[in-house]
Amino acid sequence: MKRNRAIRANGVFTSVAFLILFITLVTPCLQAQNINLGLSLTDGKIRNFYFSISSYFNVPEPRVVEIRERYRLADDELPVVFFLATQARVEPAAIIELRLRGLSWWDITLHFGLNPEIFFVPVNVVKIGPPYGKAFGFYRQYRERKTWGPVVLADADIINLVNLKFISEYQKISPEKVIEMRAKGHHFVDINETIVQEKRKAKGPEEGPKAKPKKGKGHKK
Repeated sequence: MKRNRAIRANGVFTSVAFLILFITLVTPCLQAQNINLGLSLTDGKIRNFYFSISSYFNVPEPRVVEIRERYRLADDELPVVFFLATQARVEPAAIIELRLRGLSWWDITLHFGLNPEIFFVPVNVVKIGPPYGKAFGFYRQYRERKTWGPVVLADADIINLVNLKFISEYQKISPEKVIEMRAKGHHFVDINETIVQEKRKAKGPEEGPKAKPKKGKGHKK
């Protein structure tokens, strides 16, 4: 009888010890994960940027956050990943894998046989300053010669071009406005947020339910 009690006591002790060990090991990991996700979503403008990416590229917003956190990508690189994945018809992981191997965005573009023309949107500005002037200069030469030749777009060029295309098309505004804001040094997260807020102000407060018209003296029941 005493032996059975001792066995049960040992079993309970072992279970409790295992539970304590499990909590000790797992809780910090969960807390770290929650902290990482929280850092990404505490800022409203970051959340709006991720939502815009999610809507434009038709991917779930948690997927956008997951990729951002897992691979430690810069926010303005996320549209590039999803854009190239869409154009190449592959999973975003395939793009990121090549990136982690040290390939530039230009190398990845050529790897999938994509035409660099996909990065550009029509603009009505003849003279374009930095950071877009050099890239659009190459593009105009390409249209004349029908070949890129030795021209290579730098990572910064492709990031600027993809975000220009993404924001102007998703927010339905002229690319010239994005170019102007970017030329002033604004980051794309801030540019997207500015446009979102401007649209909200233009829309104005939502109208409440209309009151029923009062019956006048001459109104017949």
